[in-house]
Amino acid sequence: MFKFTRLIGLFRALVLILPAALAACNTTAAPPPPTAAAPAVDPVTAERYAAVNTDKYPVPGVDPTTLKPRNVRQLVDYATSERPGTIVVDTNARFIYLVQEGGKALRYGVGVGKEGLEFKGTATVNHKAQWPRWTPTPDMIRREPERYRKWAGGMDGGTDNPLGARALYLFKDGKDTLYRIHGTNEPETIGEAVSSGCIRMMNQDVIDLYSRVPAGSKVVVL
Repeated sequence: MFKFTRLIGLFRALVLILPAALAACNTTAAPPPPTAAAPAVDPVTAERYAAVNTDKYPVPGVDPTTLKPRNVRQLVDYATSERPGTIVVDTNARFIYLVQEGGKALRYGVGVGKEGLEFKGTATVNHKAQWPRWTPTPDMIRREPERYRKWAGGMDGGTDNPLGARALYLFKDGKDTLYRIHGTNEPETIGEAVSSGCIRMMNQDVIDLYSRVPAGSKVVVL
C-alpha cells in the first residue's frame, strides 16, 4: 500500500512538472533586434531646408536626414583676397562661397557641370530671375536631341523647370556666358558633376543667395 501511494505521488508530481518541462524545451522566436535610431537632425538645418509655401510656386522640403553635412549652408572660415560680396565657385570642391567680412564666407554645397562643360574665369551677375524660363542651348540640343529638342522654344518657370526657383545669369565682357547659378528640383544631385555646365543649388539655398547678391556682383569660377 505504501508503495502504491508513493507511486501515485510520483505520478502527480510528473503531471505538474511535465508542462513546465515541455515549455522549457519549446523554441520561441528571438526578439527582433532593436531598430537603429534615426540620425539626430539639427532643428536649424531642418527649418532651413523645410518646404517653402509662400513663394510663387511651392518649394518642396528637403529631407534633412538625407543631407550630407558638407552640403548644408553654413558660415565658414575662408581666406581670400576677394572683396566681401564676391561669389567664388569652387568646382573641384563643389562649393559656392559668398565672401563675408572678417575672413568668413557663407558656404553652399552645389552640383557642377560634367567635365568639359564648365566655365572657368571671372564673370558678373548681369541679372537675376525668380522662377526663370529655361531654354536649352544649341549645344545641349545637339548633344542630346531626344531629351532637349522638345524644349527648343523654352519652358516656363515652375516646379518642373530645371532652373528651379531662382537663377543668376553670368556675363563676361558684356556677353552671355550661357552659364547660370540656379536652383534644382533634384536636391540629391548636390555635390555631384551632373549638369550641362551650370552650377545648381538646392532651391532653399539659391533663394537665400539670390536675396544676398545684387546684379553687378563679381563671380569667380575656379
